[in-house]
Amino acid sequence: MEWNGLAAGTIILILKIAVVAVSVLLVLSLGALACGNFRLHGRINLVFFVLTLAALLGLEIVARLLAPDIFAEHFEKHQATNALRVHLSFSLPATGVLLFMPLTGLRHRRRLHVGLGLLFLVLWTGTLVTGVFFLPHENL
Repeated sequence: MEWNGLAAGTIILILKIAVVAVSVLLVLSLGALACGNFRLHGRINLVFFVLTLAALLGLEIVARLLAPDIFAEHFEKHQATNALRVHLSFSLPATGVLLFMPLTGLRHRRRLHVGLGLLFLVLWTGTLVTGVFFLPHENL
């Protein structure tokens, strides 16, 4: 199945590239933090937040409104429904935590921000690994 000429596998490949790209931003943000540059850390994280949220909203619009069956068929063909479930067990909680990260950072709620940040890093690592290495992007 396709949406606007894009097959599900192609959309997943684009999302994999986006996840790797924003992960580079996350590493750069942590580097700025390690160097004590809190302002740069915050600015990079804001870009990370906006790009990640835009990708999530775009994916939800395609998957829920424009082509609701496109991914279900793709994952069934590849027998990867379990891989998707594992991926979602990381990515959905990561999204929830991500929504609070800018608020806690901007309000200087340091302890809460650091705690959520550590939780987010664990969840994002799971999202990155399962999304990039376990979800199939080949079109059959």
